[in-house]
This record gives sequence, structure tokens and C-alpha cells, in this order.
Amino acid sequence: MRIDLFLKNSRIIKRRTIAKQACQSGRVLINDKVCKPGDEVAVGDIIEIRFGSSSPRFRVKELIDNSNKDNAERMLEVLED
Repeated sequence: MRIDLFLKNSRIIKRRTIAKQACQSGRVLINDKVCKPGDEVAVGDIIEIRFGSSSPRFRVKELIDNSNKDNAERMLEVLED
């Protein structure tokens, strides 16, 4: 699954265009590497997003193509640093 689509489906970022812009500006990392909007994400990958002074990290648990509010939480695990 593309990273911009994953960010939208998991409800980390509400719109795919915003997720795409975040990737293009170098704010999104997959396994500590800056990614492009079309890069693929897999189960077990670590995603980090740089929002101002915070950098939340998530582990991909499941890939769901058409997620809704109820199953979006199953897609990721929030990591503490």
C-alpha cells in the first residue's frame, strides 16, 4: 500500500493530498528513511511523522484498503520513545 494512502486510511492524516504534501516535504519517514508519496509500506514497518516539535512513531500492524473509523485503529500501533 502507498504511504500516502496508508496515512489517510489509518486516519493519521485526514486527507490524502495533505499526506502527499507531508511526504514530498520530507516530513514522513519509513524505517528511518525519508519517503516519497508512492513508496510502499508493509506490515512491521515503522513510520515517523515530523509535526513541528513532535515526531510520533507508529508500527504498521495491518493493511486495510477501505477502512472505516472502527477498523482504522487496527492498522497501527503507537510507539513510545
